[in-house]
Amino acid sequence: MLAMLSGTAPAIPEDWRRALSEELRQPYFARLAGFVASERRLGTVYPPEEEMFSALRLSPLARVKVLILGQDPYHGAGQAHGLAFSVRPGIRPPPSLKNIFRELKDDLGCRIPNNGDLAPWAAQGVLLLNAVLTVREGRPNSHKDKGWERFTDAVIRAVAEKERPVVFMLWGAYARKKARLLDPRRPRGPICPEDGGKRNSARRHVILGCAHPSPLSAFNGFFGSRPFSAANAALLKAGERPIDWQLPDI
Repeated sequence: MLAMLSGTAPAIPEDWRRALSEELRQPYFARLAGFVASERRLGTVYPPEEEMFSALRLSPLARVKVLILGQDPYHGAGQAHGLAFSVRPGIRPPPSLKNIFRELKDDLGCRIPNNGDLAPWAAQGVLLLNAVLTVREGRPNSHKDKGWERFTDAVIRAVAEKERPVVFMLWGAYARKKARLLDPRRPRGPICPEDGGKRNSARRHVILGCAHPSPLSAFNGFFGSRPFSAANAALLKAGERPIDWQLPDI
């Protein structure tokens, strides 16, 4: 377990290990490793150990052009597999994911797929990152404030160090607070919907901030936000290939 967290095992790909090398040497990793290992001995923890870093494995750092930030993995049986908001094929999409599909249909006309596996997005450079990477079965937020947030903040900063603009899709108040981690050193004046579409010369990246897609907040700013078309417009402006958001049926 410690090897996986420290980056010496193949669970964390080499490109990410290089980018996070300083963070991976910090003492809190040993404490985090001990905590997660203890939790796995005491009960069921999601996702399985070999899938903790699926988001990094499926989206190499050099290919990341969109980051979607979640908060906590799904805590139901068979749901979490290491990608934010995603569930395994054959698992019924949870309410937040259903709302994402609804907005995607309204935004781009995409057909709602028969599954909730978002791996095809990850393969195109959409980093589906949760702020916390593990959870005890049936206990949401049970692994909050144990060290994962520090690690995933470092992941966000590594993405923000990329020279080319990246689209950060920050849904909900928790995610929007992470905007403070983005590197402002090279202003390029991207369009930032949080500023009413005005140019924000303090950042070179594009921030798409809106309400969270959960049923509690989707009607208060997520529905109608059109984040997928906005992300593709920003990618095209930066000379990048847009994301094919249409998920295939399985």
